[in-house]
Amino acid sequence: MEKKNLDWGKLTFSYQPTDYRYVANWENGSWDEGELSTEANVTMSECAGVLQYAQAVFEGLKAYTTKDGRIVTFRPDLNGERIERSAKRLVMPVFPKERFVDAVKKVVKANEAWVPPFGSGATLYLRPFLFGIGPVIGVAPAPSYQFRMFATPVGPYFPGGAVKPIRVKVSDYDRAAPVGTGDIKAGLNYAMSLRAIDEAHREGFNENFYLDSKTRTNLEETGGANIICIKGNKFITPKSNTILPSVTRRSLEVVAKDYLGMEVEERVIPFTELKEMDEIGVCGTAAVIAPVGEINDHGDVIKVPTGMENCGPVLKKLRDTLTGIQMCEIEAPEGWIVEIK
Repeated sequence: MEKKNLDWGKLTFSYQPTDYRYVANWENGSWDEGELSTEANVTMSECAGVLQYAQAVFEGLKAYTTKDGRIVTFRPDLNGERIERSAKRLVMPVFPKERFVDAVKKVVKANEAWVPPFGSGATLYLRPFLFGIGPVIGVAPAPSYQFRMFATPVGPYFPGGAVKPIRVKVSDYDRAAPVGTGDIKAGLNYAMSLRAIDEAHREGFNENFYLDSKTRTNLEETGGANIICIKGNKFITPKSNTILPSVTRRSLEVVAKDYLGMEVEERVIPFTELKEMDEIGVCGTAAVIAPVGEINDHGDVIKVPTGMENCGPVLKKLRDTLTGIQMCEIEAPEGWIVEIK
């Protein structure tokens, strides 16, 4: 199929409607068969559960064009498992993982012309989401739900490219409560971060680092990504029940251990320990890995040894290995790559 006539190398991380999206509806205890649709707009009651009580969860994953022209996705089963867990937490019907993966294949195949070409630096981003569409006025789960998945071609998440070091600040806000919803991908979590990220951007920072809300002494994550630290031959990530289990971070742990021979640690990281790290970065589907160059803690600036000009050597190797796996240039562990046929 002929690709769309886009300047792929100049794409930003922003929404552009494509030809098809997937839609399925849940009512009276079951999901319908679901279908591809050309309609990008959603019509719902003014009293819909998502509008009244923020009953919504979502996911994010990508499709890629490989060097030999194939189109693939990366570990969609993990996204399917995570949205199942997220739905259960907000008392929503589970959209089964198997149907989720099938919907991914359908949406990518139908929008094949929108998948950026190999080497362009762009990807096709998929946004699956599930929300309460039925009307509800009392505080209760909605009576009906809709699952949708759209696709949009995107460029790098952070301005300047994915490997340009970013500046972050320590946020005064809490991202999630100790027994709250921090470990699921709920829209309400991200709404809570909007004021903090708006303030950070106005102050010249790319992101926020959040500390644990109970003691405000331990590292948690950013508003939209997990944090990774490199210390010698160790790959270290914060451990907490309020951190979203990133598919990218979990994949990088395998890359670090099995491909690069590193020691992997998931543990509590006191914020004061950041000064001892050799490299620090953030990771997620959108950014893959973005190195951190500076951390501003209310005027006390931690300058990461790798600086503000280039990605550190270990993070670069991790990123190059993971993207090589995603693009099928490096052999992937079994089940990680799903080809769209």
